[in-house]
Amino acid sequence: MIGLDANVLVRYITQDDPEQSRHATALIETLDEQAPGFVSVIALAELSWVLARAYKVTSVDIATVIRKLLEAKELVVQDADGVRRALAFATTGAEFSDALISELGTLAGCSHTVTFDRRALKLPGTRAVP
Repeated sequence: MIGLDANVLVRYITQDDPEQSRHATALIETLDEQAPGFVSVIALAELSWVLARAYKVTSVDIATVIRKLLEAKELVVQDADGVRRALAFATTGAEFSDALISELGTLAGCSHTVTFDRRALKLPGTRAVP
């Protein structure tokens, strides 16, 4: 298993840099169930942020990308259950990274997650900093 950085995923998904995209595609196409790629939750959060900010991808489309990564047999996604739960909130308008932070906290046994982010406050288990 090899770890995949967010920039490798971005190049593979966007195909926006001919040289790096070619290398990312070649690498990802060598992965399989016996020798998978590992996608950390940090890489997913960074991927969602880059797609939203730099490429103006909608939250619904970002959720679709992440869902496809979860379904890929040649990838192992860290904390896949928390990622799936976060996706449910991301499709309702929450940013995926905010939903992921909240859901991973819940899975870790946190009573709640505190934030200054007003949009994130709409997520269950999230409260404003007192």
